[in-house]
Order: sequence, then C-alpha cells, then structure tokens
Amino acid sequence: MDAIDLAFYRHQGHLTINGVFGAAETDALIADIEAWGESFLAELPAAQRVWYVDGGVKARTVLRKLDNPHAHRPALQAIACDPRLVALVEQVLGTGVSVYFSQVFFKAPEGGGPKPAHQDNFYFGPTDIEGVVTAWIALDDATLENGCLYFGEGTNQGPVYGHIAPPDEPFNLQLPLTILEKQPMAPAPVRKGGVSFHHGNTFHQSGPNHSSRWRRACALHYVRNGVEFATPALPYDHSLKMRVT
Repeated sequence: MDAIDLAFYRHQGHLTINGVFGAAETDALIADIEAWGESFLAELPAAQRVWYVDGGVKARTVLRKLDNPHAHRPALQAIACDPRLVALVEQVLGTGVSVYFSQVFFKAPEGGGPKPAHQDNFYFGPTDIEGVVTAWIALDDATLENGCLYFGEGTNQGPVYGHIAPPDEPFNLQLPLTILEKQPMAPAPVRKGGVSFHHGNTFHQSGPNHSSRWRRACALHYVRNGVEFATPALPYDHSLKMRVT
C-alpha cells in the first residue's frame, strides 16, 4: 500500500500519489458524471446558471462543477469509501473519517476557466483546522496546459486569511492580491487516477484549460470524525456529511 510522507505533507501542505485508481475506474466515473451533468444542465434554472456554468467557454454551454457527488451518485460514493483512498486519508487525519462535502470539476477544453487562489478552510470554517484534508482525484491527466493545480508551498503552516469575491460572483471567494503577491505558487501536475492531497489552509488555484483535452476531477473533502463546518463562508448541507469509518 502507498504511504503518505507525513513530514513532506506537513511541511509543504500538499502531496500527490499517482496510480491510486486505474484507467478503467476513472473512465467509468467520467461516464457517470457526464450523464449526471447532462441531466443537471437540462434542468438547471436560469437563476443558478452563474453558479454552475463555465463562463470561460464561449462556444457552447458546459458545466464547470457539480456539488456533493458522494451524496448523489453511487459510483462516487463507492470511490469515497474505497479502502485504497480511505487508508491514505486516515494516514493524515487518523482513524475515523467522514466526507463532509465533495465536488466534480469539468474544466472543458479550449476555455475551461481558472479557479482563483483560495483556502478551503475559509470556505468551510471547521472546528479544527487540522481536521480537514482534500483528496483531489484526477480523472484525466492534469497538466500545465489543461489547468492543473498550483499550491502555495508551506501555507498550511500559516493562518486562514480573509477572502474577497467579485460583486457578480459571490461564490468565487479568493485570497486578496495583497496576500498573494508575497506567495509563489508551484504547479502540481497529477496523472489520471492519481490523487492530490492538500491541507485545508494550503493556498491553491488552477489555471485555465488552453488545451484540446478535458481536465476532469473529483474533490472529496474529508474531515476527522467530530469535526464540523461551524463558521462556513457559504451555505453547506450538513445533512449530507457521510461517515466512512
């Protein structure tokens, strides 16, 4: 079984392990989320389109994300509970974990938009900032060209900063430039089937997709059992918290 290098993770605030899932498994997940995305988009009210539609893609209407696949899709719930992944998560958080929130990211070819730098713990407001880890599963190769993640190395050791949002995108909370201009961001490509783990305080962002290939991913936000999103910056459905072990 792969092992988390805890010293590296705690120093850098993130760590990638490739080869956790096979190509057949990730392809099956892609087929599932594509079917879900088509039905979701067909029924999406106009008032909610700004939250879910990717504004960077002008030629067609595509989703940028979907929320809580662990609660809505049995295939993603099975991945969230997969012993290979859970064993890695528990190396970070300790025994006894739950998925509190999850997301699917699509990042379409030739225009899929960037995600500005942010800290998950600002969004979540957890009762224990050390009790949250995100497992970001690459369903396609995530590269420099198609919008891989970038991390602020070591920012997990600093505080949770206040975030701001554009007036027309209240959901798009991000770190102020006055903070970011002092912090280099390093790219972290992930191969298809690999998992990038990051601490809830770690600065991270993703670039736009300038390639002709998709950059789909699933982010599972795990917490140590007993940790709650006590002061979240956005509304979360606490009833969807799913105990795994």
